[in-house]
Amino acid sequence: MHSAAQKIFVILFLVLFFCFCQQNDSITSISENVTWSGEIASIIYSNCTPCHRPGESGPFNLLTYNDAVKKAALIKNVTQTAYMPPWPADNSYTHFVGEKVLTETEKKLIKIWVETGLKKGDTLKTPPIPTYYEGSYFGKPDLVIYPQKPVQIKGNGTDVFLIMKYPYQLKFDTLLEFAEFVPHRRKLVHHVNGHLIEYNSNRTTNYMSGENIHSDTKMNLIDVYKSMNIPYADNLNPQFPVLTPNVVYYLPGYIPLAYPKEIGGYRLSKHGVFLINNIHYGPSNVDLLDSSHINLFFRKTKIERPITETQLGTFGIAPVEPNFVIEPDVIKTFTTQTVINKNISMLSINPHMHLIGKTFWAFALKPNGDTIPLIKIKKWDFRWQYYYTFKHPVKIEQGTKLMAIASFDNTKNNPNNPNFPPKTITNGNGVESMKTSEEMFQFIFTYVPYKNGDELIDLERK
Repeated sequence: MHSAAQKIFVILFLVLFFCFCQQNDSITSISENVTWSGEIASIIYSNCTPCHRPGESGPFNLLTYNDAVKKAALIKNVTQTAYMPPWPADNSYTHFVGEKVLTETEKKLIKIWVETGLKKGDTLKTPPIPTYYEGSYFGKPDLVIYPQKPVQIKGNGTDVFLIMKYPYQLKFDTLLEFAEFVPHRRKLVHHVNGHLIEYNSNRTTNYMSGENIHSDTKMNLIDVYKSMNIPYADNLNPQFPVLTPNVVYYLPGYIPLAYPKEIGGYRLSKHGVFLINNIHYGPSNVDLLDSSHINLFFRKTKIERPITETQLGTFGIAPVEPNFVIEPDVIKTFTTQTVINKNISMLSINPHMHLIGKTFWAFALKPNGDTIPLIKIKKWDFRWQYYYTFKHPVKIEQGTKLMAIASFDNTKNNPNNPNFPPKTITNGNGVESMKTSEEMFQFIFTYVPYKNGDELIDLERK
């Protein structure tokens, strides 16, 4: 038996050794022939070019071989350290649509390409440069709504919070697939959330006139809306039109949510307004004008399953525990949790914190004690705050507890700390919580009521 076992061990060792040698030979042969046209262009086009192109957030273009050669050393550094492409979520915990995570093979190919002379390869075999529609991630929109006048941003180094309206008029009622907010000043626009207002065509309105930019966000909202001519003008009831919340949304790195045809969509009245309930501009040191606009993409099929958005934590349906106060020179952890009272299919999630956020973890505890992993971010980065869409809807059954846990680093060792020396940080008062120098802790998610078979729906954008 001992001899037989030895023979088996020797055979297994030889098989593994042979496979390793074959793999090593393969890597060696690849390493001598890594070229832009053969391997690198496709990696760059898939993971880098969507942002590194004219008009987008990347600080330089990565469209051509010459573009890549100029930044080759930087590309090697940021890809080997996983700094780029930016994807904060831990992909060993949960997978999402559109992950921008390089494989170890892709990292190695980039490293070899840079270190072996940036070979161009056969230009006839270079993949075509992706075609993009300027000013959109999704192609030509069906309608673009521009602001009635530009926003004046003073260069006084302070945050700016505004309420804005983007009125529109169509020839007839239709359906909306999604709205894409396109920031003009990408480095200044921190976040946007807005609502869709539908007017009844048989009633009198003045919504095309009145204030379109309102800066006093502490004023009573009813008075603000009246100054912007949001209510009907005929003094009949109801005074205010139908409002659908959170149709327009923007954060750094955010891409509008679009689902398969049976999920999502909004009614779009021919008379209406996109009411930006809050647009936050970060501090600027120079006077600027901003003309951010909204792209509309109409829906081609009827609305079957409209989505709902809600959130835990700051301004949410569940409180932050303990009291959300982060003293100086501490790393502090908070939780927020709730129990879901019906079966739902969770579609997308959005963790949200500000500068001193450190880690974020969300999961669900089923009534039987099983855990459903939702998202884990080991190193929070304020600059990249995605709305993560699951590859398939996640069933959250009635009685399941949703829980989010976040830590905040309010020490001098945190290079993103807005205060030196550190001082006590809270969620501020009302709109003050949206200042980058204050903090928020939110777990935002979208869902539809659960139907049998939802787990099989492919949520990948087509």
